[in-house]
Amino acid sequence: MTESNDQTRSAEGGEAHSKTDQDKKFALPKIDFSTFVLSINSSALVQLGLIEDPAGAQKAKNLPMAKQTIDILAMLEEKTKGNLTNDEENILKNILYELKMLYVKETS
Repeated sequence: MTESNDQTRSAEGGEAHSKTDQDKKFALPKIDFSTFVLSINSSALVQLGLIEDPAGAQKAKNLPMAKQTIDILAMLEEKTKGNLTNDEENILKNILYELKMLYVKETS
C-alpha cells in the first residue's frame, strides 16, 4: 500500500491526515540562526529561574546549567565571528550581555 505525498498514517488507528492539517496543529517558527539563539535564551531564562519551565509550569533555578548555557552562547559568538549578518550578530551580542547581567544578579 502506498501513500500519497500529502498524507501520512497515524500509528494508532491508521487513519490518513493531510500534512497541512498537522502543520497547522504544530506550527513552529521558521528555523534560522536568530530563532536558535532565542531558543537558547529561553532555556537560560528558565535555568535562571526567571520564567516558568514549560514542562513543569514552575520556576526553579539551576545556576550551574544557566552558566553552562551562557558559556555555550559565548562559544557560539566566538566561533561564528565574521559569519553572521549584522542582525544575527546584534541579537547574539545583546542576548549574551543580558544573560550575563542576569546571571551576576542571581548569583550575588
